[in-house]
Amino acid sequence: MNIRFDRHEWAGAFGDIGTDLPLIVGMILAAHLDAVGVLVIYGAMQVLTGLVYQRPMPVQPLKAVAAIVISQKIAGPTIFGAGIAIAAVMLLLTLSGGLTWLGRVIPKAVVRGIQLGLGMSLSVIALKDYLGRDGMNGYLLALAAFILVLLLLPNKRFPAAIPVIVLGIIYAFIFKVHAGDFSGSFGFHLPQVQVPNVQNIISGFFLLALPQIPLSLGNSMLATAQLNKDLFPDKPLSMKKIGWTYSFMNFISPLFGGIPVCHGSGGMMGHYTFGARTGGSILIYGGMYLFLGLFLSQGFSKVIQIFPMPILGVILFIESLALMTLVRDLSEDKTDMWIAFMVGGIACSLPYGFIIGLVVGVLACWLKEKRMITSF
Repeated sequence: MNIRFDRHEWAGAFGDIGTDLPLIVGMILAAHLDAVGVLVIYGAMQVLTGLVYQRPMPVQPLKAVAAIVISQKIAGPTIFGAGIAIAAVMLLLTLSGGLTWLGRVIPKAVVRGIQLGLGMSLSVIALKDYLGRDGMNGYLLALAAFILVLLLLPNKRFPAAIPVIVLGIIYAFIFKVHAGDFSGSFGFHLPQVQVPNVQNIISGFFLLALPQIPLSLGNSMLATAQLNKDLFPDKPLSMKKIGWTYSFMNFISPLFGGIPVCHGSGGMMGHYTFGARTGGSILIYGGMYLFLGLFLSQGFSKVIQIFPMPILGVILFIESLALMTLVRDLSEDKTDMWIAFMVGGIACSLPYGFIIGLVVGVLACWLKEKRMITSF
């Protein structure tokens, strides 16, 4: 079994927390979700994925769904219905061979463009929304964390993420929380069963699933399969397998109050960048959420403050940079490079940008193949 729990796996375990935690917190607060169900099921899905894939294949909140829920305060039953709806769509695509076909026909330049667009979007979030959250103290904390990452990221003996997380916890206990804040937080709790009705599933499909599907096809499926090929060429990963686990997670998660989830190239890149090479990092990361949900969920709003937003912003920014730099392997073909930049720009700047960029990029690659364009 390819699972380790060494210092590199522990460091890599926090490589995606900058993306996940703010979205999870935002959805819990906006939709008044039960933190027990969200955290326990999210952790359980991580553990399941770590065991199934035995590599840093993370589980992430659905980003388009999270953005709509947080901005429009969508109710919990509709969120659970959306999870069932998107699971059904992905299962249909998996069974029909649609995902395999997409993986075969979508050019690499387009996939790199999707990864570039996601990286640019994440970097904007990190710089705009996270780093300045605590004012000048936050900027100084972020600067110290960034310097630590620059010094330690190439170091194989001292993985960068661990001292950065420790720095954030020290900062939190100095400026934001006290040990006494957690005195009433401990207690054992289990998720409650939730059964979305037909109306919840229909409304969830139109309100949340439809905007999410293009992003899932681009990032969760195509880009993740390509990134696995880049990072783990000796461990092939089919689109069909990703589709199966994606569907399974979203059929199960809503039934216990969990949020809709996916896999993602950004998360895999984050875990890998900070040192993870096996499924151990995913098991560690999932174990953290299981512990929070089972034992500390009643004090959730206090507990999460031990991860200051500027620290999460630095981790997210490093993840975004690593994702964007993947485009450099197109440098020998200027036309492919420009197609990737075009797709990335569309993806990060337009509504439904990932599906528009996907279509435009495929068209551009087809024109190139027909020698109707040779350069930009």
